[in-house]
Amino acid sequence: MAFCFRATQGGRVSRGALAALVAGALALSGCSGSVRVQRKASRPVRAAVPDQPRYSGDLRPDGGPAAPVGAPEMPVARAPVAPARPAPAPVGGTTIGHGPVKVALILPLSGRGQGSLVAQSMRNAAELALSDFQDRHLTLLVKDDRGTPEGAQAAAEQALAEGAQLILGPLFADSVQAAGQAAREAGKPLIGFSTDRAAAAQGVYLLSFMVQAEVDRIIAFAVSQNRRSIAALIPETAYGRVAEAQLREAAAENGVRIVAIERYPAGQPQGAVQRLARVIGGPTPQAQALFMPENGDGMPALAQALQSVRFDGRRVKPLGTGVWDEARVSALPALQGGWFAAPDKRGFLDFAVRYRARFNGDPVRLATLSYDAVMLAAALARLEGPQAYNDSVLTSAAGFAGSDGVFRFNPNGTNDRALTVQEIRGGVGVVINAAPRTLVAAN
Repeated sequence: MAFCFRATQGGRVSRGALAALVAGALALSGCSGSVRVQRKASRPVRAAVPDQPRYSGDLRPDGGPAAPVGAPEMPVARAPVAPARPAPAPVGGTTIGHGPVKVALILPLSGRGQGSLVAQSMRNAAELALSDFQDRHLTLLVKDDRGTPEGAQAAAEQALAEGAQLILGPLFADSVQAAGQAAREAGKPLIGFSTDRAAAAQGVYLLSFMVQAEVDRIIAFAVSQNRRSIAALIPETAYGRVAEAQLREAAAENGVRIVAIERYPAGQPQGAVQRLARVIGGPTPQAQALFMPENGDGMPALAQALQSVRFDGRRVKPLGTGVWDEARVSALPALQGGWFAAPDKRGFLDFAVRYRARFNGDPVRLATLSYDAVMLAAALARLEGPQAYNDSVLTSAAGFAGSDGVFRFNPNGTNDRALTVQEIRGGVGVVINAAPRTLVAAN
Protein backbone atom coordinates (compact mmCIF):
# COMPACT_ATOMS: atom_id res chain seq x y z
CA MET A 1 0.00 0.00 0.00
CA ALA A 2 1.30 3.42 -0.85
CA PHE A 3 -0.01 6.92 -0.86
CA CYS A 4 1.09 10.36 -1.99
CA PHE A 5 -0.60 13.13 -0.04
CA ARG A 6 1.61 16.04 -1.01
CA ALA A 7 -0.53 19.00 -2.04
CA THR A 8 -0.60 19.48 -5.78
CA GLN A 9 -0.78 22.74 -7.68
CA GLY A 10 -3.30 24.96 -5.98
CA GLY A 11 -2.79 23.18 -2.68
CA ARG A 12 -5.21 20.33 -3.46
CA VAL A 13 -4.67 16.63 -3.04
CA SER A 14 -4.46 14.38 -6.08
CA ARG A 15 -7.54 12.20 -6.55
CA GLY A 16 -5.34 9.71 -8.35
CA ALA A 17 -3.29 9.40 -5.18
CA LEU A 18 -6.43 8.56 -3.21
CA ALA A 19 -7.33 5.90 -5.73
CA ALA A 20 -3.85 4.41 -5.37
CA LEU A 21 -4.37 3.94 -1.67
CA VAL A 22 -7.77 2.32 -2.15
CA ALA A 23 -6.31 -0.08 -4.70
CA GLY A 24 -3.35 -0.90 -2.49
CA ALA A 25 -0.88 -0.08 -5.26
CA LEU A 26 2.78 -0.47 -4.45
CA ALA A 27 3.91 2.46 -6.60
CA LEU A 28 3.33 5.97 -5.28
CA SER A 29 0.59 7.53 -7.38
CA GLY A 30 2.04 10.57 -9.09
CA CYS A 31 5.12 10.31 -6.88
CA SER A 32 6.87 7.17 -8.02
CA GLY A 33 10.37 7.04 -9.42
CA SER A 34 12.84 4.43 -10.56
CA VAL A 35 15.07 4.59 -7.49
CA ARG A 36 14.15 2.31 -4.60
CA VAL A 37 15.17 2.17 -0.97
CA GLN A 38 14.98 -1.15 0.81
CA ARG A 39 13.68 -1.45 4.34
CA LYS A 40 16.18 -2.82 6.81
CA ALA A 41 15.10 -5.51 9.18
CA SER A 42 13.32 -3.82 12.06
CA ARG A 43 15.64 -3.71 15.05
CA PRO A 44 14.84 -3.07 18.68
CA VAL A 45 15.20 0.57 19.62
CA ARG A 46 18.28 1.11 21.74
CA ALA A 47 17.97 3.32 24.78
CA ALA A 48 20.94 5.40 23.73
CA VAL A 49 21.95 9.00 24.18
CA PRO A 50 19.12 11.09 22.70
CA ASP A 51 19.75 12.21 19.16
CA GLN A 52 19.08 15.75 17.97
CA PRO A 53 19.18 16.26 14.23
CA ARG A 54 19.11 19.76 12.87
CA TYR A 55 15.36 20.27 12.99
CA SER A 56 15.17 19.70 16.74
CA GLY A 57 17.11 22.95 17.01
CA ASP A 58 13.87 24.93 16.94
CA LEU A 59 13.50 24.63 20.71
CA ARG A 60 14.83 22.99 23.82
CA PRO A 61 12.99 20.12 25.47
CA ASP A 62 12.37 22.23 28.58
CA GLY A 63 10.75 24.95 26.49
CA GLY A 64 13.59 27.37 27.18
CA PRO A 65 15.14 29.80 24.69
CA ALA A 66 15.51 28.40 21.23
CA ALA A 67 18.95 27.19 20.28
CA PRO A 68 20.41 27.85 16.84
CA VAL A 69 19.39 25.29 14.24
CA GLY A 70 21.61 22.27 14.76
CA ALA A 71 22.92 23.48 18.12
CA PRO A 72 25.74 21.23 19.32
CA GLU A 73 24.10 20.03 22.51
CA MET A 74 20.44 19.73 23.28
CA PRO A 75 19.91 16.96 25.84
CA VAL A 76 16.41 15.58 25.95
CA ALA A 77 15.13 15.37 29.50
CA ARG A 78 14.09 11.83 30.23
CA ALA A 79 12.32 11.80 33.59
CA PRO A 80 10.56 8.45 34.16
CA VAL A 81 6.85 8.37 33.53
CA ALA A 82 4.91 7.87 36.75
CA PRO A 83 1.34 6.87 35.92
CA ALA A 84 0.26 6.89 39.55
CA ARG A 85 1.10 10.59 39.92
CA PRO A 86 -1.95 12.85 39.64
CA ALA A 87 -1.75 14.52 36.25
CA PRO A 88 -2.67 18.19 35.86
CA ALA A 89 -5.57 18.95 33.59
CA PRO A 90 -4.40 20.17 30.17
CA VAL A 91 -4.83 23.84 29.44
CA GLY A 92 -7.80 24.56 27.22
CA GLY A 93 -8.65 22.66 24.11
CA THR A 94 -9.94 23.71 20.70
CA THR A 95 -11.12 21.90 17.60
CA ILE A 96 -10.38 22.26 13.89
CA GLY A 97 -12.85 20.79 11.44
CA HIS A 98 -16.23 19.14 11.99
CA GLY A 99 -15.82 15.59 10.68
CA PRO A 100 -16.99 12.37 12.32
CA VAL A 101 -13.47 10.96 12.81
CA LYS A 102 -11.66 12.50 15.76
CA VAL A 103 -7.86 12.85 15.88
CA ALA A 104 -5.93 14.55 18.68
CA LEU A 105 -3.09 17.02 18.14
CA ILE A 106 -1.02 17.46 21.31
CA LEU A 107 1.49 20.33 21.44
CA PRO A 108 3.20 22.50 24.11
CA LEU A 109 0.98 25.49 23.35
CA SER A 110 1.66 27.11 26.73
CA GLY A 111 5.24 25.86 27.06
CA ARG A 112 7.95 28.13 28.38
CA GLY A 113 10.22 30.23 26.20
CA GLN A 114 9.99 29.50 22.49
CA GLY A 115 8.03 26.30 23.02
CA SER A 116 4.65 27.96 22.64
CA LEU A 117 5.74 29.79 19.46
CA VAL A 118 6.84 26.56 17.80
CA ALA A 119 3.69 24.81 18.94
CA GLN A 120 1.55 27.57 17.45
CA SER A 121 3.34 27.24 14.12
CA MET A 122 2.73 23.49 14.13
CA ARG A 123 -0.91 24.07 15.05
CA ASN A 124 -1.22 26.50 12.13
CA ALA A 125 0.32 23.89 9.83
CA ALA A 126 -2.33 21.41 10.94
CA GLU A 127 -5.05 23.90 10.06
CA LEU A 128 -3.43 24.51 6.68
CA ALA A 129 -3.35 20.77 6.02
CA LEU A 130 -7.10 20.41 6.53
CA SER A 131 -7.68 23.43 4.32
CA ASP A 132 -5.45 22.08 1.56
CA PHE A 133 -7.11 18.69 1.77
CA GLN A 134 -10.65 20.13 1.76
CA ASP A 135 -11.74 17.26 3.96
CA ARG A 136 -14.93 17.00 5.97
CA HIS A 137 -14.19 13.64 7.55
CA LEU A 138 -11.85 14.81 10.30
CA THR A 139 -12.08 16.77 13.52
CA LEU A 140 -8.81 17.74 15.17
CA LEU A 141 -8.91 17.91 18.97
CA VAL A 142 -6.09 20.35 19.78
CA LYS A 143 -4.71 19.81 23.27
CA ASP A 144 -2.03 21.66 25.24
CA ASP A 145 0.47 19.50 27.16
CA ARG A 146 2.25 22.51 28.74
CA GLY A 147 5.57 21.04 27.64
CA THR A 148 5.57 18.37 30.37
CA PRO A 149 5.11 14.58 30.42
CA GLU A 150 2.34 14.91 32.99
CA GLY A 151 0.52 17.40 30.79
CA ALA A 152 0.97 15.14 27.78
CA GLN A 153 -0.48 12.14 29.58
CA ALA A 154 -3.45 14.19 30.77
CA ALA A 155 -4.01 15.63 27.29
CA ALA A 156 -3.91 12.17 25.73
CA GLU A 157 -6.33 10.74 28.28
CA GLN A 158 -8.73 13.63 27.75
CA ALA A 159 -8.58 13.31 23.96
CA LEU A 160 -9.16 9.55 24.14
CA ALA A 161 -12.12 10.11 26.43
CA GLU A 162 -13.52 12.48 23.79
CA GLY A 163 -13.26 9.79 21.14
CA ALA A 164 -9.87 10.35 19.51
CA GLN A 165 -8.91 7.42 17.28
CA LEU A 166 -5.34 8.62 16.65
CA ILE A 167 -2.97 10.95 18.50
CA LEU A 168 -0.57 13.29 16.67
CA GLY A 169 2.25 14.64 18.85
CA PRO A 170 3.56 15.46 21.36
CA LEU A 171 6.88 17.10 20.50
CA PHE A 172 9.32 16.15 23.28
CA ALA A 173 10.59 12.65 23.97
CA ASP A 174 9.30 12.26 27.51
CA SER A 175 5.94 13.68 26.50
CA VAL A 176 5.73 11.21 23.61
CA GLN A 177 6.40 8.35 26.00
CA ALA A 178 3.79 9.57 28.49
CA ALA A 179 1.10 10.13 25.88
CA GLY A 180 2.10 6.92 24.13
CA GLN A 181 1.52 4.95 27.29
CA ALA A 182 -2.04 6.28 27.51
CA ALA A 183 -2.63 5.62 23.81
CA ARG A 184 -1.36 2.04 23.96
CA GLU A 185 -3.50 1.27 26.99
CA ALA A 186 -6.50 2.45 24.94
CA GLY A 187 -5.42 0.49 21.87
CA LYS A 188 -4.91 3.62 19.76
CA PRO A 189 -1.79 4.57 17.75
CA LEU A 190 0.28 7.71 18.27
CA ILE A 191 2.47 9.60 15.79
CA GLY A 192 4.92 11.77 17.74
CA PHE A 193 7.35 14.43 16.58
CA SER A 194 10.37 13.62 18.78
CA THR A 195 13.77 12.91 17.23
CA ASP A 196 14.75 10.60 20.11
CA ARG A 197 14.36 7.06 18.84
CA ALA A 198 14.22 5.76 22.41
CA ALA A 199 10.69 7.24 22.54
CA ALA A 200 9.56 4.94 19.73
CA ALA A 201 7.72 1.70 20.32
CA GLN A 202 5.21 -0.53 18.58
CA GLY A 203 2.18 1.65 18.09
CA VAL A 204 4.14 4.80 19.04
CA TYR A 205 5.59 6.11 15.78
CA LEU A 206 7.99 9.00 15.22
CA LEU A 207 7.48 11.36 12.29
CA SER A 208 10.72 13.33 12.54
CA PHE A 209 14.18 13.84 11.02
CA MET A 210 16.69 11.35 12.43
CA VAL A 211 20.44 11.52 12.24
CA GLN A 212 20.72 7.76 11.78
CA ALA A 213 19.10 7.90 8.35
CA GLU A 214 21.34 10.78 7.30
CA VAL A 215 24.49 8.91 8.31
CA ASP A 216 23.36 5.77 6.50
CA ARG A 217 22.62 7.76 3.36
CA ILE A 218 25.89 9.67 3.16
CA ILE A 219 28.07 6.63 3.92
CA ALA A 220 26.29 4.51 1.31
CA PHE A 221 26.71 7.28 -1.25
CA ALA A 222 30.40 7.68 -0.43
CA VAL A 223 30.92 3.97 -1.00
CA SER A 224 29.13 4.22 -4.35
CA GLN A 225 31.74 6.83 -5.29
CA ASN A 226 34.62 4.51 -4.26
CA ARG A 227 35.34 6.32 -0.97
CA ARG A 228 35.83 3.26 1.22
CA SER A 229 38.33 4.41 3.84
CA ILE A 230 36.93 7.02 6.20
CA ALA A 231 38.26 9.01 9.13
CA ALA A 232 36.01 10.92 11.51
CA LEU A 233 36.13 14.00 13.73
CA ILE A 234 33.34 13.76 16.30
CA PRO A 235 32.18 16.52 18.65
CA GLU A 236 31.57 15.32 22.20
CA THR A 237 27.87 16.14 22.11
CA ALA A 238 24.70 14.08 22.22
CA TYR A 239 24.38 14.51 18.47
CA GLY A 240 28.01 13.55 17.89
CA ARG A 241 27.74 10.39 19.97
CA VAL A 242 24.66 9.18 18.09
CA ALA A 243 26.28 10.03 14.75
CA GLU A 244 29.45 8.11 15.66
CA ALA A 245 27.48 5.03 16.70
CA GLN A 246 25.61 5.09 13.40
CA LEU A 247 28.83 5.65 11.46
CA ARG A 248 30.25 2.43 12.90
CA GLU A 249 27.09 0.54 12.01
CA ALA A 250 26.91 1.98 8.49
CA ALA A 251 30.59 1.25 7.92
CA ALA A 252 30.12 -2.39 8.86
CA GLU A 253 27.10 -2.72 6.58
CA ASN A 254 28.87 -1.09 3.60
CA GLY A 255 32.34 -2.62 3.92
CA VAL A 256 33.96 0.68 4.90
CA ARG A 257 37.30 0.79 6.68
CA ILE A 258 37.34 3.34 9.48
CA VAL A 259 40.90 4.59 9.45
CA ALA A 260 40.68 6.66 12.64
CA ILE A 261 38.20 8.47 14.86
CA GLU A 262 39.08 11.46 17.00
CA ARG A 263 36.72 13.19 19.41
CA TYR A 264 36.93 16.73 20.71
CA PRO A 265 35.17 18.96 23.23
CA ALA A 266 32.50 21.10 21.59
CA GLY A 267 34.13 24.14 20.01
CA GLN A 268 37.68 22.90 20.57
CA PRO A 269 38.67 20.71 17.60
CA GLN A 270 42.30 21.79 17.26
CA GLY A 271 43.89 18.93 19.20
CA ALA A 272 41.83 16.24 17.49
CA VAL A 273 42.67 17.64 14.06
CA GLN A 274 46.38 17.65 14.86
CA ARG A 275 46.17 14.01 15.94
CA LEU A 276 44.64 13.17 12.55
CA ALA A 277 47.11 15.26 10.54
CA ARG A 278 48.89 12.31 8.90
CA VAL A 279 45.59 10.58 8.13
CA ILE A 280 43.75 13.47 6.47
CA GLY A 281 46.38 16.09 5.59
CA GLY A 282 49.22 16.62 3.17
CA PRO A 283 49.79 15.16 -0.30
CA THR A 284 49.38 11.46 0.67
CA PRO A 285 46.51 11.13 3.15
CA GLN A 286 45.48 7.70 4.40
CA ALA A 287 41.74 8.35 4.32
CA GLN A 288 39.56 8.91 1.27
CA ALA A 289 36.85 10.77 3.18
CA LEU A 290 36.40 12.63 6.46
CA PHE A 291 33.10 12.39 8.34
CA MET A 292 32.27 15.46 10.46
CA PRO A 293 28.81 15.62 12.10
CA GLU A 294 29.36 19.23 13.18
CA ASN A 295 26.93 22.14 12.83
CA GLY A 296 27.14 25.81 11.96
CA ASP A 297 28.19 26.81 15.47
CA GLY A 298 31.22 24.53 15.62
CA MET A 299 32.19 24.13 11.99
CA PRO A 300 34.09 27.43 11.49
CA ALA A 301 36.65 26.46 14.15
CA LEU A 302 36.89 22.95 12.74
CA ALA A 303 37.39 24.23 9.19
CA GLN A 304 40.13 26.57 10.35
CA ALA A 305 41.90 23.73 12.15
CA LEU A 306 41.72 21.58 9.00
CA GLN A 307 43.52 24.25 7.00
CA SER A 308 46.39 24.14 9.49
CA VAL A 309 47.13 20.49 8.57
CA ARG A 310 46.94 21.11 4.81
CA PHE A 311 43.60 19.35 4.44
CA ASP A 312 42.53 19.13 0.80
CA GLY A 313 38.88 18.26 0.18
CA ARG A 314 39.71 17.11 -3.33
CA ARG A 315 41.80 14.27 -1.90
CA VAL A 316 39.79 13.59 1.26
CA LYS A 317 36.10 14.16 0.64
CA PRO A 318 34.30 15.98 3.49
CA LEU A 319 31.15 14.13 4.58
CA GLY A 320 28.34 15.47 6.76
CA THR A 321 24.73 15.21 7.84
CA GLY A 322 21.74 17.53 7.67
CA VAL A 323 23.29 19.99 10.12
CA TRP A 324 25.43 21.15 7.19
CA ASP A 325 22.37 22.47 5.38
CA GLU A 326 22.87 26.11 6.35
CA ALA A 327 24.78 29.11 5.06
CA ARG A 328 27.38 29.22 7.85
CA VAL A 329 28.62 25.78 6.83
CA SER A 330 28.36 26.02 3.06
CA ALA A 331 30.35 29.27 3.02
CA LEU A 332 33.49 27.67 4.50
CA PRO A 333 36.33 27.18 1.96
CA ALA A 334 37.52 23.90 3.55
CA LEU A 335 34.13 22.28 2.90
CA GLN A 336 33.72 23.17 -0.77
CA GLY A 337 33.07 19.96 -2.66
CA GLY A 338 31.85 18.24 0.50
CA TRP A 339 28.83 15.94 0.53
CA PHE A 340 26.00 15.77 3.04
CA ALA A 341 22.64 14.03 3.33
CA ALA A 342 19.46 16.01 4.03
CA PRO A 343 15.77 16.08 3.09
CA ASP A 344 14.83 17.72 -0.17
CA LYS A 345 13.83 21.21 0.93
CA ARG A 346 11.77 22.09 -2.13
CA GLY A 347 8.68 20.73 -0.45
CA PHE A 348 9.24 22.85 2.63
CA LEU A 349 9.78 25.96 0.52
CA ASP A 350 6.49 25.36 -1.31
CA PHE A 351 4.75 24.77 2.00
CA ALA A 352 6.23 27.97 3.43
CA VAL A 353 4.73 30.02 0.59
CA ARG A 354 1.24 28.74 1.36
CA TYR A 355 1.80 29.15 5.10
CA ARG A 356 2.88 32.79 4.73
CA ALA A 357 -0.09 33.56 2.51
CA ARG A 358 -2.50 32.22 5.14
CA PHE A 359 -0.85 33.28 8.42
CA ASN A 360 1.31 36.25 7.38
CA GLY A 361 4.43 34.81 8.97
CA ASP A 362 7.15 32.21 8.48
CA PRO A 363 6.71 28.61 9.68
CA VAL A 364 9.25 26.88 11.89
CA ARG A 365 11.12 24.07 10.15
CA LEU A 366 9.23 21.49 12.20
CA ALA A 367 5.87 22.68 10.88
CA THR A 368 5.85 20.28 7.92
CA LEU A 369 5.84 17.37 10.37
CA SER A 370 2.49 18.50 11.74
CA TYR A 371 1.23 19.24 8.24
CA ASP A 372 2.16 15.81 6.93
CA ALA A 373 0.74 14.01 9.97
CA VAL A 374 -2.63 15.72 9.57
CA MET A 375 -2.64 15.12 5.81
CA LEU A 376 -2.07 11.42 6.41
CA ALA A 377 -4.75 11.24 9.10
CA ALA A 378 -7.25 13.08 6.89
CA ALA A 379 -6.59 10.88 3.86
CA LEU A 380 -7.03 7.68 5.82
CA ALA A 381 -10.16 9.00 7.49
CA ARG A 382 -11.69 9.82 4.12
CA LEU A 383 -10.99 6.38 2.71
CA GLU A 384 -11.60 3.97 5.55
CA GLY A 385 -12.59 5.97 8.60
CA PRO A 386 -10.91 5.28 11.96
CA GLN A 387 -10.41 1.61 11.00
CA ALA A 388 -7.45 2.76 8.87
CA TYR A 389 -5.48 3.80 11.95
CA ASN A 390 -3.87 0.43 12.56
CA ASP A 391 -0.35 -0.92 12.48
CA SER A 392 -0.65 -2.71 9.14
CA VAL A 393 -1.70 0.48 7.36
CA LEU A 394 0.65 2.85 9.15
CA THR A 395 3.67 0.58 8.59
CA SER A 396 3.04 0.19 4.86
CA ALA A 397 6.36 -0.87 3.33
CA ALA A 398 5.92 1.49 0.40
CA GLY A 399 5.45 4.43 2.73
CA PHE A 400 3.91 7.85 2.15
CA ALA A 401 5.05 10.93 0.25
CA GLY A 402 4.88 14.14 2.25
CA SER A 403 6.20 17.66 2.12
CA ASP A 404 9.76 16.56 2.97
CA GLY A 405 9.78 13.53 0.70
CA VAL A 406 8.91 9.87 1.10
CA PHE A 407 8.81 8.38 4.58
CA ARG A 408 7.52 5.26 6.27
CA PHE A 409 7.04 4.01 9.79
CA ASN A 410 8.82 0.88 10.95
CA PRO A 411 7.12 -1.67 13.22
CA ASN A 412 9.38 -0.61 16.10
CA GLY A 413 8.13 3.00 15.83
CA THR A 414 11.15 4.54 14.11
CA ASN A 415 10.99 5.84 10.55
CA ASP A 416 12.81 5.63 7.25
CA ARG A 417 13.00 8.76 5.13
CA ALA A 418 14.17 9.41 1.58
CA LEU A 419 17.06 11.89 1.57
CA THR A 420 19.03 13.82 -1.01
CA VAL A 421 22.80 13.97 -1.21
CA GLN A 422 24.02 17.51 -1.73
CA GLU A 423 27.43 18.89 -2.66
CA ILE A 424 28.65 22.26 -1.43
CA ARG A 425 29.47 24.36 -4.47
CA GLY A 426 30.17 28.05 -4.40
CA GLY A 427 28.70 28.44 -0.94
CA VAL A 428 25.42 26.58 -1.53
CA GLY A 429 24.23 22.99 -1.33
CA VAL A 430 23.47 21.51 -4.74
CA VAL A 431 21.59 18.22 -5.07
CA ILE A 432 23.82 15.68 -6.82
CA ASN A 433 21.81 12.59 -5.94
CA ALA A 434 18.06 12.98 -5.70
CA ALA A 435 16.02 11.56 -2.86
CA PRO A 436 14.52 8.18 -3.73
CA ARG A 437 10.82 8.49 -4.46
CA THR A 438 9.85 4.88 -3.87
CA LEU A 439 10.31 2.85 -0.70
CA VAL A 440 9.99 -0.93 -1.00
CA ALA A 441 10.42 -3.84 1.37
CA ALA A 442 13.61 -5.84 1.25
CA ASN A 443 13.41 -9.21 -0.49
